[in-house]
Amino acid sequence: MNKPIKKYKSGSIECSIWNNEKELDGKKVEFKTLSLKRSWKDGDVWRDQQISFRRNDIIRAILVLEKAQEDLLLDNKGGDEL
Repeated sequence: MNKPIKKYKSGSIECSIWNNEKELDGKKVEFKTLSLKRSWKDGDVWRDQQISFRRNDIIRAILVLEKAQEDLLLDNKGGDEL
């Protein structure tokens, strides 16, 4: 099984960097992807969700997450974290 080349974790959020290979025009090409995983416990069972990104997706994900965070932090009507 393919293993990540690096992992970073903060609380229930984990980011892994993967090395991938693809054949393109008869040549083997290597590229990296990122997976983002969030884990939580549902009763006695651990669950997780995972999404994968290509290199060009990462900056877009950061941008929309920062905008969402800004909106949530500036919204005085919202409650605190659970």
